[in-house]
Amino acid sequence: MNENKSLIKSTRAISVATLASRILGFVRDVIIAGLFGTGARAQAFVVAFRIPNLLRNVVGEGSTNSAVVPVLSRLNEQGKDEEFWQVANCLLNFLIVILAGLTILGELFAPYIVRAIAPGFIRDPAKLYLTIRLTRFLFPYILLIGLTAYAMAVLNSLKTFTLPALAPSMLNISLIVSALFFCPRLKEPVDGLGVGVLIGGLLQLAIQVPLLLKKGLFKKRSFRFIHPKVKEIGRLFLPRTLGIAVYQINLFVDTIFASLAFIVGEGAPAALQYASRLVQFPLALFGVALAQAVLPRLSGLAVKRDFNQLKETVSFSLRSVFTMMLPATVGIMVLARPLVKVIFERGSFTSYSTGITSFVLLFYCLGLTGYAGIKILASCFYSLKDTFTPGKVAGIALLINIVLNLILMWPLKMAGLALATAISVTVNFILLLFALRKRMGRFDSFLPSLGRIIKACAIMGAALWFIFYRGEFLFGSRPLLAVRLGVSILAAIAVYLGALKVFAKEEARIFIGWILRRK
Repeated sequence: MNENKSLIKSTRAISVATLASRILGFVRDVIIAGLFGTGARAQAFVVAFRIPNLLRNVVGEGSTNSAVVPVLSRLNEQGKDEEFWQVANCLLNFLIVILAGLTILGELFAPYIVRAIAPGFIRDPAKLYLTIRLTRFLFPYILLIGLTAYAMAVLNSLKTFTLPALAPSMLNISLIVSALFFCPRLKEPVDGLGVGVLIGGLLQLAIQVPLLLKKGLFKKRSFRFIHPKVKEIGRLFLPRTLGIAVYQINLFVDTIFASLAFIVGEGAPAALQYASRLVQFPLALFGVALAQAVLPRLSGLAVKRDFNQLKETVSFSLRSVFTMMLPATVGIMVLARPLVKVIFERGSFTSYSTGITSFVLLFYCLGLTGYAGIKILASCFYSLKDTFTPGKVAGIALLINIVLNLILMWPLKMAGLALATAISVTVNFILLLFALRKRMGRFDSFLPSLGRIIKACAIMGAALWFIFYRGEFLFGSRPLLAVRLGVSILAAIAVYLGALKVFAKEEARIFIGWILRRK
């Protein structure tokens, strides 16, 4: 119980920092949406940034964190400080070379990359040229964000979470400033966003460097590239690349299909981006934060071979995920269109943009719980040094996503791409769950909780729909609509908490403890 409290406390620390970042991210997206809407410039920036953003999650924040943290955490648990920093130094040298090489390759092959990931843009030469130019401009971000992710992984291995979680706020602040001051003053306004991305990348790295140095990174600077533990990290890295980044890879596949405007409709790349940003808010606030906090603990339990406690930790984490993610899914489904309207609809973001983005959001949010669950289960496999199973399952899910994209994009247009992603993510979670159960034995203590949480969510969803759509108050202007949304959401939270207290008292304590930040 004390360990569970400690886990939730670490999750809250990450969540608070993530909340600040996500609020800034909303401000950023609102400003960008107002400037560019879902038009050609917005689509070009989304596609150009998708490539370094994908590599950020695969090479950077995804695989680097999941491959580095278990190895360094074991050294930290065993008190091997000198070896810890030897490995950290070797890894830094290796990453600098690899990331610099990827950046150079991206600069050289940008025209071919853009044509491959956005084949629909070939029909519009102006949009294609702008996307290629932006892609080249943004590729150095890979080097910056890769080193940022390295710093985050090392600090997380030392159980320092808050400062690394604050780093993404620097990117959002930089983009906000750039959108407000650079975009209106440049000949090509969207170039200002590129400037903001690069400055933000520098700032994300810069705020973590002092703490890394204080902890001991360069006390014995080494220019070695080879260490047995670095080889171990390398062996973990490639299979984890697919396993940890399945959601981002699915978004990448969606971008390819979304460029086919003659099939899915105009503005799809931007609409998918805005919708995914809304979905990522609750995901990062709790799901990803919990997975980030639990990884060092799972690694430590695996080292001690305390498998009973490891299973209990996974079960508790899944119960926590269900408690927070299922009501978020229901809430977004009920309020998809008004949320998009209040947050984005202004300037170049028209009612058409609201319509397509909210339709996409309705289906994207169905994958919320599945993706958060994947992060927990994949972390457990990684702590057991099993990198094959998550990679294999993620590969199966990716194939399902591609097939469903081809089927669903015709009747549902761009929303079909979102539904395909949600289904593939859910299948990924279920397959991982069965694989882990087969390996570790039964750990189904979370299943009764799931049924009770679903009951509470159903009551909350019905109450939310009635309060927002049937309540005869606060109709009219955008400010009133925003107030109405806020009142409805607060009422829904109260209803959900009340239902949890009736059906799931333990989950109610988890929910209250997280909301009130109890220790």
